[in-house]
Amino acid sequence: MLDGRARFIMKIRVLVLGAGFAGLELTTMLSEAIPDQLDLTLIDKSDSFHFGFSKLDVMFGLETPEAVHFPYKAINKPGVRFRQETITSIDPKKRIVATDRGTYESDVLVVALGADYDLKATPGLVEGGNEFYSFGGAEQLRKKLSSFTKGDAIVGVTSTPFKCPPAPSEAALMLHEYLKQHGTRDAVQITLVHPFGAPIPPSPAASRVLVRAFAERGIKFMPNHIVQALDPKRKVAVLDDDSEMPYDLFLGVPKHRVPDVVAKSGMTEHGWIPVDPETLGTRYPGVYAVGDVTNVPAPKAGMFAEGAARVVGESLIAQVKGGEKPRPYSGTGSCYVEFGEEKVGRVDVDFFSGPTVKGEYLGASIDLAREKRDLAADRIKRWFGT
Repeated sequence: MLDGRARFIMKIRVLVLGAGFAGLELTTMLSEAIPDQLDLTLIDKSDSFHFGFSKLDVMFGLETPEAVHFPYKAINKPGVRFRQETITSIDPKKRIVATDRGTYESDVLVVALGADYDLKATPGLVEGGNEFYSFGGAEQLRKKLSSFTKGDAIVGVTSTPFKCPPAPSEAALMLHEYLKQHGTRDAVQITLVHPFGAPIPPSPAASRVLVRAFAERGIKFMPNHIVQALDPKRKVAVLDDDSEMPYDLFLGVPKHRVPDVVAKSGMTEHGWIPVDPETLGTRYPGVYAVGDVTNVPAPKAGMFAEGAARVVGESLIAQVKGGEKPRPYSGTGSCYVEFGEEKVGRVDVDFFSGPTVKGEYLGASIDLAREKRDLAADRIKRWFGT
C-alpha cells in the first residue's frame, strides 16, 4: 500500500488486471511518468486488443477480424511487462493475484477487467438468438446476415446496465444501411427494443436526432422495454410486459455482469465493485477498480474507463513524486454514434462536475467520422507505439 513513505520506494509494484481502455491508459501513464520507479505487470487472458466499435464494423463486413486486432506482444514500455494469463483468484486484502501460470504480489492492485456477458440469463437467447457485444458473437452474425433477406429483425436489449449506450441504436441504423446496400431492405422490418425512454438519456438532443433517424428509415423504436426471453420454437421475443413480437433474426444486447473471478473475490456489492466515485479507490487499501467492473454511475464505455484510469494514474504518480492531490474523477467522456452513410455523431457527457448531468451533441458528419478514426489511431500509437 502506498503512503507518505512511498516516494522512497525504489520500485513500486503495480498489478493491473485487464488490458482494455483503462488498463492500457494507466500502464502508459505510469510508464511515461515514473519509468525508473515502476515495476508494473499487466495481465489479460487475451492476446490482443480491439476497440468496442470494431465489432459492429466486423459484423457488417466493413472490416476483417484480423484488421481490428492489435497484439499485446507489441507493448514495449519501461517498467512494464505484459502477461497473457487467466486470472484464477484475487485476494484484495493482501493484494495477491493467482493465475493459471503463477502468483503475483503487489503494492497497488488495479482491477480493470470490464464486464462479462451472461447469455443464459435470458431464456432462449443461446438457443434462438444472437448477440453482438462479444467479438465471437459479431463474427457469427456476420455470417448469418449474408443469408438474411426477409422477415422481422429485432435489435433488443435484455438487461441494464449495458456497455456503450449508443450501440443498440447504431446496430439498428447500420443494419438498415447493410440491407439497403444488399437490396433487401424493403423485405425486412427492423425494430429496436430499448430499456430507456430515449436512445441516449443524458443527451436529449442526440436522442431526438436518433428517433428522427429511426422514423426516416422505417425503423420501429420501442422505448421503455427490454426483451426478457425468446421462444425459439415459436420465433417470438417476449418483452417485459409479457407482450410478444415475431422475429426471424434477433440481435441481442446480453445481460452484463462482473467476471466470475471478481464475483468470487468478495469485492462486489449488488453485482459490481463499489468505489469512491472521486478516487476510484475500493474499501481495500491500495486497491482500485476502474471501468465497467465498478458501480460508478457513468456509462460503461471506453472513453469513460480511460478517464477513470487517468485519475488513478495521477494519484499514484503524485504519491510517488510527492506532488499535489489530483482532481477527482469528473465522469466526463464522449461516445461516437454511427449513423451510416459514413457519417458519425458525437455525444459529450459530463456526469459529476455540476448539479445535473450535461450532454452535448455534435451532429453527424464525415469530419466526425474522420475524428473517430484519428482518435483510435492515436490510442494505438500511444499504447502500443505503432
